[in-house]
Amino acid sequence: MTIEYKAIWIAMLIFLAVAGSGQRGPAIVPNGAHFPNPGGTSSTYSTAGGIDLTGPFFQSMGTNGRSCGSCHQPSDGMSVSAAHVQQRFDTTQGLDPIFRTVDGSNCNHDIDVSTVEARSAAYSLLRTRGLIRIAIQVPANADFAVVSVDNPYACGETDTISQYRRPLPSTNLSFLSAVMFDGRESSPLTGTIKILPTNYPQSLRSDLLHQSVDATTGHAQGDGTRPTPAEQQQIVDFEMALFTAQATGRGTGNLDARGATGGPKPLISQPFFIGTNSQIPVFENPASGPFNPAIFNTFDAWAGLPYNDPRAAVARGQLVFNSKPISITGVAGLNDDKAAGGLVTGGIPVIAGFCGTCHDTPNVGNHSFPTPLNIGTGEPTPANQSINLGGLDLSYLPKITVRSNVTGEEKTTSDLGQALIDGRFDHVGKIKGPILRGLSARAPYFHNGSAQSLLDVVHFYEVRFGVVFTPQEEADLVAFLSSL
Repeated sequence: MTIEYKAIWIAMLIFLAVAGSGQRGPAIVPNGAHFPNPGGTSSTYSTAGGIDLTGPFFQSMGTNGRSCGSCHQPSDGMSVSAAHVQQRFDTTQGLDPIFRTVDGSNCNHDIDVSTVEARSAAYSLLRTRGLIRIAIQVPANADFAVVSVDNPYACGETDTISQYRRPLPSTNLSFLSAVMFDGRESSPLTGTIKILPTNYPQSLRSDLLHQSVDATTGHAQGDGTRPTPAEQQQIVDFEMALFTAQATGRGTGNLDARGATGGPKPLISQPFFIGTNSQIPVFENPASGPFNPAIFNTFDAWAGLPYNDPRAAVARGQLVFNSKPISITGVAGLNDDKAAGGLVTGGIPVIAGFCGTCHDTPNVGNHSFPTPLNIGTGEPTPANQSINLGGLDLSYLPKITVRSNVTGEEKTTSDLGQALIDGRFDHVGKIKGPILRGLSARAPYFHNGSAQSLLDVVHFYEVRFGVVFTPQEEADLVAFLSSL
């Protein structure tokens, strides 16, 4: 860590330690500041001229000392990494505002947080996986019944379900097609607006305004008086101005060197609209033209470098991402009869796809249409075992079994996903895919933190979809993903 990076890092820690205490801290993280992570450094660029640490985003507006910044830190790509959460626990003995029993602990009742040892156990999922507990009541009109909840941390209620999820990054938001993993902040069922080609970006900004209130009243245990409408607008303006990406890589140096377009600044001018570049006809926007699996061109300029140059590995990994064929089967939302929102697709049992089939937004990597999918990251199988279809260890997560009121079919999962919002059995386990930029800053991965490393992510897709990567392709793909 250079002296410059270390100084910025220390300044952020000082600010987060004193925020809300009345003491004075640094006011702005300048554009161009780098934050170290296992892959090099990340950087967040604000079109407003830097990250203002004095605005409402970083103010405590509830009753437990938390702010938006508690779970969305510039050092972690505007999310949190489990490693840094553990550092905050060690530094504060588990008293940092992120450690609150409302949702930071594994359960919110019968929890002992009286000692450091007790807090370490109570907040184990937050410390080790970066998970926040999201408790959602089963919709009254659900077409399914919750048969059982096997939760190793208590919180085994069947009327209100505890789900454990990673905080999504509050940056690069202009590319979102749905707000929150389950889309609950982009649904008329919650008083928000589904984001469509005809209402974007107004719908997105409206949903983010709503989300700022929900986050404050929920995570920060606010009384509903803040954020005020003016503060809501400030929060959304702050978020929408942020663009984050990996800025330097280990061995590669600056990711915008030699003609490459890595780093956050090129994202500012990256075109986007809802449905851009979709491979699935029902989701495509006619203005985007035919689907192009070459999602990223960020590192095209490095393709001709000598083979052993670390930058050449990044370019090779980009090519693997863009061109490796994947036979996509068993994905609810793509291969079944209906996709999210009830759009009839007719079902596509086998899709001759690519990484870009589900990560279709050019140079960003999320899905361009509001389409929660179930690729299996949350489903333990076979029954009563912890290893799932993709080889992920889900033993630390609950097992929730639900039964269809119509057919009697049962499903077991660790996260009910969209079904807890709209009450539809066929939406059990469906969640949206996150934006891929800034991955190195926010391990672990998947919505439930089940992949500790990017290599674990690659291995999941190999097992789940039968993709055959050579060891070199695996290494190159990790080098590429680490550089996003």
